[in-house]
Amino acid sequence: MLQSLEAIQLFRSEHIIEAEQQPWLKLLVEAEQVNINLERIHSIAELEETNLVLDYVERTLQVLDRLEVSFWVREIVEEVLAWSEIAKAGSMNQRRAWQRAGINLFVHNIGSAQLYDLYHSKGHNTNHHTTRYEIIRTLIATHGLVGQYIRGEIPFAENTPLHAFITKGWLSENELHTILMTLNECIIAGVNSELWQQVGSEVQEIIGWVVTEPDHPDWAMKERLSRLRSASIRRGEDVYSAYQAIQAEWDIEQALLPLEHRTLWYVESALQDFSLQEMIKVLLLTIHRVPIQSLAPNVTTPTDERPVSLVQHISFEPLMNSMYYDYKGVKKLNVYKKRMIEKYLDQWSWAQIESDQEIVYPHLTHRVEHNPELPDTVFVNFEFSPAAEKLIAFCIEAEKSPLYDKAVLLLFDLFGLRRDAYDRFHNEETYLADMNSSGDYKKVLLDYMVGKRVLDIGPGGGVLLDLIEQEKPEMEPIGIDISTNVIEALERKKQLEGHRWQVMKGDALQLHQYVQPGTVDTVIFSSILHELYSYIEQDGRKFNQDTVIAALQSSFNVLSPGGRILIRDGIMSEPVNQMRRIRFLEPNGIRWLERYTQDFQGRKITYEALSEDEVLLPINDAMEFLYTYTWGEEAYVHEIQEQFGVFTPSAYEQCIREALGDEAQIITLQHFLQQGYTEALSGRIEFMDEQGRETSLPDSTCLIVIEKRRD
Repeated sequence: MLQSLEAIQLFRSEHIIEAEQQPWLKLLVEAEQVNINLERIHSIAELEETNLVLDYVERTLQVLDRLEVSFWVREIVEEVLAWSEIAKAGSMNQRRAWQRAGINLFVHNIGSAQLYDLYHSKGHNTNHHTTRYEIIRTLIATHGLVGQYIRGEIPFAENTPLHAFITKGWLSENELHTILMTLNECIIAGVNSELWQQVGSEVQEIIGWVVTEPDHPDWAMKERLSRLRSASIRRGEDVYSAYQAIQAEWDIEQALLPLEHRTLWYVESALQDFSLQEMIKVLLLTIHRVPIQSLAPNVTTPTDERPVSLVQHISFEPLMNSMYYDYKGVKKLNVYKKRMIEKYLDQWSWAQIESDQEIVYPHLTHRVEHNPELPDTVFVNFEFSPAAEKLIAFCIEAEKSPLYDKAVLLLFDLFGLRRDAYDRFHNEETYLADMNSSGDYKKVLLDYMVGKRVLDIGPGGGVLLDLIEQEKPEMEPIGIDISTNVIEALERKKQLEGHRWQVMKGDALQLHQYVQPGTVDTVIFSSILHELYSYIEQDGRKFNQDTVIAALQSSFNVLSPGGRILIRDGIMSEPVNQMRRIRFLEPNGIRWLERYTQDFQGRKITYEALSEDEVLLPINDAMEFLYTYTWGEEAYVHEIQEQFGVFTPSAYEQCIREALGDEAQIITLQHFLQQGYTEALSGRIEFMDEQGRETSLPDSTCLIVIEKRRD
C-alpha cells in the first residue's frame, strides 16, 4: 500500500499524532467546510460529517495504488496527488496567513504549488529545488489542466511548462507521457471512474500534444464555448445553432478575443443553468469591467516564451457558490437569483456592453473584484442590494410555509417580473411536468385543426406540439411564448427528443411581427387567453377584456382564408346570479377562502359565512375560488394571480363578434366540466345549491372554434 494511504488510514483510525507527521495530511485534516466549493456536491448534507478534500485525495491515491506502473512513476505521482489539493485545505487562520503571503488559493493548482514551495522551504524536505522537486512542483502547478482544457476552461499554453522536462533533458517523451497518463487517470477516475472511461482517449490525445506539440493551436472560441456548455448540451441545448444566432447579431468571436489566452475557472458550474446568450453577456460584461490594460495584448518575457499579462485568471467561483442553497438537505439552484440575473442581463444589448454603457438596474449589478494580493486573478459575481438579499433569503426560508406566496409576490414587484405561470420558482419543473400530463385533455383540439401551419400560443411544456407532430404529420406546428425560460426549455426538449416542431419567442398580441399575415391555418389558445387577461396590461390595467380582444384580432390577422382559431379555456356559468354553498371538509378550508378573497385581484369575491365550515357565495365566485383551491398550496402563489373564468358562453360569443366582425364565423361553442375537478375536490368539500342540496360542479371549460370566412 502507498505510504500516503497508510497515513490516511492511521488518521481515520484515530492515530492522529502519527498521521500528522505528514504536513500535507495535517493541512487536509484541518480543511474547513467553508473553504469547499460546491461544484461537485449534490447534497449540502454531505458537508456535515465529511472532509470532502481529504476524501477526494484518498480516492485519487486509491486509483494510483491499483495501477501497474513503475516504482519511480508511482513515487512521483503519489507526492503530486498528496499535495495537489492543499490550496483547498487549512484552517481559516492559516488561509488568511497564506493569502497575506501572496498564495493564490482561488486558482487551486497554482496555490497548491506555492504551498508545496512554502512548506518545503521551511525544512520539510532537504532536497529542495532538485530536479525531482522541480518536476513534482510543476506537476502540481499543472495538476488537472488537461481535464480543464477538455472542459474549455484554460488555453492549451497552460500545459506547456510540462514540455520543458524534455527540453531540459529531465525526462524522455515516453517517461513524460507515462507520468501524465498516470496522473490524469488518478485525478479523473478519483472524481468518477465512468468519467475516465468517457474521456480517457481524449486525455491521451491531448497529452500527446503536450509531449510532442507544445505550440499546438488552441480551441477556437466557438469550440471553447461549446465545451464550457457541456452540461447544458447534455440537457438538450443546441449550442451551435444558438451561437450562430448570436453571431448573426454581433461579432462574438471578435468581442471575446481578450479571453483567448486566459483561464476561466468554474464558468460552467456557475452559468450552466443560464442560456448561451446570457453566459456570453456575462463574459463580455466581465471583460469590460476589467481595466483595459489588464487585458491588453499579451507580451513575452525574455526568459519565458509563454504569454503573460496582469490578469491571467478569471474566476467564477464566487458566483458559483452564491447560486446554490440548502433545500431540505439538498443543494438547490437559487432560482430566485437566477431570475433576477436573467432580467438584469436582458436589459443589456450587445452594443451597450461594447460601448461600456452604464445601466442602472435597481437592487442588482455585476461585479469584477480584484484582490491586491493577487494581481493576476479577478473574481466575477453579481451583487444584490441588502434589501434584495434579505428578500431572497426570506423567500428561501418561507418555501415551507404559507408565507411563501407573499414573499414571492414581493420579489416579483421588486424586480418587475411578469407575474405569470412561467415565473415559477422552486416547483417549476413539477409544474411543467403537470402541464405535459394534460395531453389527453388537449387531444380534442386535433379534430378541429385545419391546413398546414399551426401556431400554439403559450405552448408550456410542449405537450400539444408533440401531439400535433405525432397525430398530424402533415402539419407544421410552431410554439410561440413570451417567456425566455419556456422557449429555452422547449429548445432543449426538441434537441434531446429529436422533434421537428419549431418554437419562437413572441408576443401573442403582436403575431404579425413574427409570421406573415394570411400564412397561418390554425391558431390555438389552449388555456392561455385567461393568462393574457390576467397578466398583460392593456390601457394601464390587468384583468382587462380588451387584452382578449387584442389577442383575438392579432391571431385573426395572421390567419389564411378558411383558417381557424381554437380556444380551450375557462368559462363562467350562466345565469350568473345563481348561488352555491361550499362545506369545507378540511380544517383549513375557511382560512383558504379568507386568504383568497384578500389576495385575488381579478374582481371582488364575496361570500356569506353560514357556519364555521360552510359558506354561501355566487356560483362564479365559488368556481373561481375552487380553481385555485384544487391546485393546492404549492401552486397558490401563481394561481391566485389568474382569473380562470373570464366570460360566460354568451359573453364569449359577443366578444368574438365585436372583435372580429362579420369575417369570423363561430362554428363550435361548447362547454363542459373538465375531467379531474370532481375527483380533486372529493373529500375536501361538499358542493351544494342554495337550499343545501348536493349538486354537481358547473361547467369549467369551453371549446370554441372560429373560422375565417373565405372571400
